[in-house]
Amino acid sequence: MKTIQGKLLLSLIIIFFIIGLTASAKSIIEIPDYTYTESEPVAKPAEEINPLAVVYPETLQDYRFQTKDYIKSFSKKKREYIIYLFQKGKNFLPKAINILNKYDLPAELQMIPVLESQFNANAVSNAGAVGYWQFMSELAREYGLHINGKYDERKNFTKSTIAAAKFFQDQLDYFDDDLLLSVAAYNCGPGRVQSSIRKSGIKDADFWQIKKYLPYETRKFVMDFIAFNVIAANYEKFLNKKLDFSEPPLIQVAASDSLIQNDSLTVKAL
Repeated sequence: MKTIQGKLLLSLIIIFFIIGLTASAKSIIEIPDYTYTESEPVAKPAEEINPLAVVYPETLQDYRFQTKDYIKSFSKKKREYIIYLFQKGKNFLPKAINILNKYDLPAELQMIPVLESQFNANAVSNAGAVGYWQFMSELAREYGLHINGKYDERKNFTKSTIAAAKFFQDQLDYFDDDLLLSVAAYNCGPGRVQSSIRKSGIKDADFWQIKKYLPYETRKFVMDFIAFNVIAANYEKFLNKKLDFSEPPLIQVAASDSLIQNDSLTVKAL
C-alpha cells in the first residue's frame, strides 16, 4: 500500500513540475495572443467629372468607344464647315429645342436639319424632299403639313419641326426608344431599318448590330448626327482645338476626411 501511495505522490509532483515549467516558459518567451479583426471602413476616392474630357450628351454617352475616332477625324476635316453651320443655326436651334421639349423628345434631334438642309428652307434633294427637315411630300402630308402650289409648309421651320417631332415620337415608340435606330429610319425609312434588323438575325438589335446592313448614306448620317451633337456639347473645346478623347470622362479625388487603410484583415496583438 505504501509503495502505491509513494508512486502516486511522485506522479503528482512530476505533473505539477511540468505545469509550472510551461507557465514559466510562456512568461519568459512572452508569446502574445493573436485575434483577427476587420479594419475600419476604407475611405474610397470620390469620382468627379473631368473638366478636360470630352463630354457626351446623356442620350449618346454609351457610344463613346464606337464614335470617338470618327468624331476626332470629323472635327478636324470639317472644322470650318461645322463653325459655319453652328453660326447659321443660332436662330434655328433654340426654336427646335423648344418644340422638341414640348413633345418630350431628346434635344439631340435638333441636329437633323443641320444634316438634312443646312438650315436652307429651299433645299431640294435628288429624290424630291423639300425644306428644312427634307420631307417627302407624302410623308409631309401624313404628319400634317400642307403643300399646295407655291405654298409649302415644309419650308416653314416651326411647322416642319412640329411634323418632324410627331414622326420621331412614332419612331421612338416603335423602336423602343432607341434614338439611333429612329434617326436611321428618318434617313432611309422605317421599312429599311426593319429589314436590316431581320437580316441581322437579332430580335432586339441596336444600330451597331445592323450597321453593316444599312445603306452607306444612312450609316454616315447617324455617325454625323452623333458627331455634331458631341461637338455642340464641347463647342468651346472644339473652337480652342482641345477635343481630347484620351482624357478619362471621370477622375478620382481622394477623400479628405480619413486616411486610406488596408482593405484586408489586420492582426492585432493582445
